[in-house]
Amino acid sequence: MSLSLYHGRVRPMGVRRLSAAVVAGVMALAAVLLPPRSAVADTPWLSVSEDGYASFTVPAAYVQTNVGQVSQVVVEGNFGPSSAWAEFGLTRRGDVWSGILGPLKPGLYSYQVTGDDTKGLKDPTNATSVASKPLWSTFLVAGDSVRLLADAPGGQGGKVGTLTYRAGTQERSALVWTPPGYPAKGGKPYPVLYLLSGPDRSATDWLDLGRAKQILDNLSAGGSIEPMVVVITDGRGPDDDKDLKDLRKAVGDAYRVRHDREHQAIAGVSEGGSQALRAALTRPDDFAYAGSFSGLLTEIAGGRPGPGPNPGAKLLRLYTGNVTDPAYNATVRLTKALDRARVRYEFDGVNPDAGANWTAWQENLVDFLPRLFRKAPDHGPSAGHEPLKGEFHPPAPGTTPTPFVTKDGFVTFETTTDFKDAQHVTVWANIAPGGSWLRVPMSRDGDRWRATVGPLDPWFYYYRLIVDRVAFKDVSNPTKVTTEPTWSTFFISGERSRLLSDVPAGQGGKVESLTYRSNVANADRTALVWTPPGYDPDRAQPYPVFYLQHGGGQNYTDWVEMGRAKQILDHHFLDGKLVPMVVVMGNGNTSDFNKELLDNIVPAVRARYNISGDPSQQALAGLSMGGGQTIGVLKAYPGRFAYIAAFSAGFGGGSGVDVAAINNGTKLLRMYVGDVTDFVYPSFMAGLTTMNDLGVRYEFDGVTPGPHGWDVWQKNLIDLAPRLFKR
Repeated sequence: MSLSLYHGRVRPMGVRRLSAAVVAGVMALAAVLLPPRSAVADTPWLSVSEDGYASFTVPAAYVQTNVGQVSQVVVEGNFGPSSAWAEFGLTRRGDVWSGILGPLKPGLYSYQVTGDDTKGLKDPTNATSVASKPLWSTFLVAGDSVRLLADAPGGQGGKVGTLTYRAGTQERSALVWTPPGYPAKGGKPYPVLYLLSGPDRSATDWLDLGRAKQILDNLSAGGSIEPMVVVITDGRGPDDDKDLKDLRKAVGDAYRVRHDREHQAIAGVSEGGSQALRAALTRPDDFAYAGSFSGLLTEIAGGRPGPGPNPGAKLLRLYTGNVTDPAYNATVRLTKALDRARVRYEFDGVNPDAGANWTAWQENLVDFLPRLFRKAPDHGPSAGHEPLKGEFHPPAPGTTPTPFVTKDGFVTFETTTDFKDAQHVTVWANIAPGGSWLRVPMSRDGDRWRATVGPLDPWFYYYRLIVDRVAFKDVSNPTKVTTEPTWSTFFISGERSRLLSDVPAGQGGKVESLTYRSNVANADRTALVWTPPGYDPDRAQPYPVFYLQHGGGQNYTDWVEMGRAKQILDHHFLDGKLVPMVVVMGNGNTSDFNKELLDNIVPAVRARYNISGDPSQQALAGLSMGGGQTIGVLKAYPGRFAYIAAFSAGFGGGSGVDVAAINNGTKLLRMYVGDVTDFVYPSFMAGLTTMNDLGVRYEFDGVTPGPHGWDVWQKNLIDLAPRLFKR
């Protein structure tokens, strides 16, 4: 069931302020998207916006009634990199568990709700089903790239029936798709494709998850395939060869199909792909076309030189996902075996963005079908697919440090042996769209747990291990996050992440600790201070100064350890985009931030560094709580800081605001927020309405894609820093 709800994301506008009408409209749409505080049984648990944001709202009472009291609820689904299975954690808000994930790429998604790792629930408000997985539901995120997965227009599709037949002493069944116009009686016979799901899956998966009917219907309606009969089976008979022979006979008896080799094709997924290849290679007189989708075959029977076991075969085509697909290494070995035996085959190339799952196999079927029973338009790989690069093997267990990161963004996480008796282990990381957080299940590997995910885009990542619902640090990773003791970090280099990378040694600025006395906390406190390359304490013209604040639950270390502030500032300076300045990252955990900043932090910095006291050379910004503190200073002391910015923090109320003083004393007031996955989004938009109503001048260039997290705030700093002290 495809559900849709317009999602009112603000697009980049490039204007100084939004009109009141625009903000009001956005606020109305945002209100629609807010997870409700309460939910009744028939309220949909899932809504999906037109731009791919999935909003989940699960009534806590329903969970408790059906599986008992739980401490956590996740939505499991194929949301991970390469469409891998992953867990998206929901947050308890009032009497519902809720969360927003996205934007999801166009495609078919399956999911279930799970409490405390083992207590699964089917979404009762979603009418879709997966016959082989009773707890699963599905939804389609529409888009041009997956238009073949949508239902064909009424009356243009084929029909799916069930064929019951005898296989030895067993009664078995298969699903059969017949094309539009297929005659029950009379007419010419049709070519036939046998489509195998493999013994580890159900034949119905090809319909529920593979969208085989929709793909066949749409390709048929567009004239992209030859009219054919498609027989879908799981191939679970005790004897593959005998069962397939019995099935072919039953199909020949019940349907008008061709019996000659030239009009017979076979394909399958995973072990079904292996069965298809074995059938084509060992019985060359039966099938002229064969396709292996993530097949696990590594050798061929006989392996004799010469024309090989498939003389005259019209098509033998291999498909594999990336290194997360178990078929990847198998395909490396199989292609070598086929080359040695001089067997003709085609290779579709490595799908760089999919593993061993139905997302990949849908694409494989779309590519394979138009090649059957006609002259193929080409024989090469699909667009964007890559050559095999040899077998993939992570380092041996126990190798440190972890994780293991390849140049093309595949990351292998591994635990120590401390968790050998654990029941459920995941790795929690900012690997969802926009930097949201997913938990990827890990698998046992001897007395350790491992998981390979990817490809991840170049960026800065952080993660922790979740072992039977308890968070642990990866002790084999030497990185640390002071305020989050269970977190570790890693970096994937590339042009996208260049500004977050270390500059060459000796070329960047310096970060120093500054100890100062706080008369608010009645204690010595610490700030970190970045000075630019070539900082001159005796320069005649004092440096402008930028005070950069952290958020709630954080501290002065976070902008360096998590925000990559040093790397961002270093790169902007070396790129010639940054006015030489001093940047101060203070401790904002205080009962009176205004007093802490103005009476303690600012005097201490001025006493030690060559900085200006001119308000036009002062900047203040912060994230979340720090953004709120920044706005508080702006309201209480308008004009003290000519440059102001708030990341994921709203303006708040308008009572007592001196608008004239703010407008006259502020050269730049720039507001930032993440998308609807940022929980402050509604209050932030309300703040823009207030600013518009008051007449406060500000800049807002649209949402930063991502949640209330460091991926967003890093991008905010990247945008803000070059704008300072240039007006």
